[in-house]
Amino acid sequence: ISDFFLNDGFQISLSDLSNDYFKILESKFGKFPNLNELFCLDFAEPKLEEKYPGLIGQFDTVFALNVLEHVPDHEQAIRNCKLLLKPGGNLVILVPAFQSLFNQFDVALEHQRRYTPKTLNRVMCIPGFRLSHTQYFNVIGILGWFVSGKILRKKTIPEGQMKLYDTLVPLWKLVDWLIGRFMGLSVISVVTKDEGLSN
Repeated sequence: ISDFFLNDGFQISLSDLSNDYFKILESKFGKFPNLNELFCLDFAEPKLEEKYPGLIGQFDTVFALNVLEHVPDHEQAIRNCKLLLKPGGNLVILVPAFQSLFNQFDVALEHQRRYTPKTLNRVMCIPGFRLSHTQYFNVIGILGWFVSGKILRKKTIPEGQMKLYDTLVPLWKLVDWLIGRFMGLSVISVVTKDEGLSN
């Protein structure tokens, strides 16, 4: 995802909690002229304003893609995102869908939980945020996730399965367009920070 933003010329800052992953970000993206900043950041840091005063109210958009499900205190994480955003800024969250799909993949990936639009929006729609958009994403992924992770109890997605999935992406996009409003392997929600709200 960072590749796409940087190669398309967007100004962006990148962060990660893990020092090891931070080093990967640094080596892979550090030379891009449109990279604003790299920083190690705990998404749910309870003293964000105190520890990172220079980040408060600085961003027009915050993306957290497949992050929130790892965070024990996901409510604190959302409050922190509101602090990071400028008034009128957007928070875009993508998380895995349906707790009933929780399986060995989730355990191996250290997921705390899975969501529905209702449960995700309950966490995201705090005072000062208004819901802008919600959708399911990746309908066909449910089948592979369920068969490989729930029935076969594998801990990693088989390589052949991923190659087949990637090959047929145009077809999966059509499936998402047809029935993606009802289900998907992931949920995407966007909330917007109220104009005139400083924190």
